[in-house]
Amino acid sequence: MSQQLIFTNDVALQLDYLITQGDKKPTFVIADTNTAALVLPSLTSECKSLSDARLITINAGDTNKTLDSLAQVWKELSDNGATRSSLIINIGGGMVTDLGAFAASTFKRGVRFINVPTTLLGAVDASVGGKTGINFNGLKNEIGVFREAESVIISSCFFGTLPLDELKSGYAEMLKHGFLTSATEVNSLIERNIAEIGSELMLQLLERSVKVKQDIVEIDPTEKGLRRALNLGHTAGHAFESNAMASGQPIPHGFAVAHGLIIALILSHMRLGFETSWLYKTAHWVETNYPKLHFTCDDYPTLLDYMAHDKKNKRPDQISFTLLSAPGEIHCGQIVGHNDITAALDIYRDLMHI
Repeated sequence: MSQQLIFTNDVALQLDYLITQGDKKPTFVIADTNTAALVLPSLTSECKSLSDARLITINAGDTNKTLDSLAQVWKELSDNGATRSSLIINIGGGMVTDLGAFAASTFKRGVRFINVPTTLLGAVDASVGGKTGINFNGLKNEIGVFREAESVIISSCFFGTLPLDELKSGYAEMLKHGFLTSATEVNSLIERNIAEIGSELMLQLLERSVKVKQDIVEIDPTEKGLRRALNLGHTAGHAFESNAMASGQPIPHGFAVAHGLIIALILSHMRLGFETSWLYKTAHWVETNYPKLHFTCDDYPTLLDYMAHDKKNKRPDQISFTLLSAPGEIHCGQIVGHNDITAALDIYRDLMHI
């Protein structure tokens, strides 16, 4: 199934239309506590079809993307009469769309669902492409399935409620898509002030960015080949994210990706001759816009262990990266040894003045 992507700032109108098409009752809304308080009241007042939906609320934050939260959602669906004809609407950031989509994919072997991302990160990444899942055993997205939403309503109208850090988190994924496209696209993103991008321009940038992912996913929906391009920056990024979570000081996913992107560009230079001018320019941009990651060489074994557990690896002793020979020139499945990764971490700490 190819999911329908709807780019609009009139979310209530589109949502009302989708809910009223066919017999999809009972309808459920899954949202986290933040979205339930900040977004749902106004959205429900504008979309009357939502007033009959049963709300399932989960605690906010990626640390709650767990088996316990998933079991809570399953129980509430079961207790309130959900059937295979029901409709589940996931409204929130990437945590909600990941967990809610996984719940919908597995309850009664599959219930239809719609994603309405309310964060930039959710809109550009998590809600699109059919990846669902939860964190498990201290690892990001360790359990999940591939299943696309019927529709994804992508809008920038919710972003006014977001702190700047949330916008920066999503923007890192947009920059990743830029590097997968062209030097022109990278420059277009790096040269903008994230805090000054208006709603309509952001929607246009979102549509361009999401199209990069959509085109790749249509060719390779279950990550057998080309879709691994979308993991640019994520092998090290997920390791940074897991390490921060284990230390009790979690960082936003996009922050980890931004720093992971620097590791990928360093390795791209070491392995494929990627130009250092792009590396220095991107490192300066990340250092300017994102908090530093504080770790030492004593943390290297832990980071390498997290990378070894990455789902993209065919074997745990072969750590796989997506690398670039230039912006838009992608090389997936690059096996990198521990010595080169350690060297890249050293160079990264020098570049980022850690």
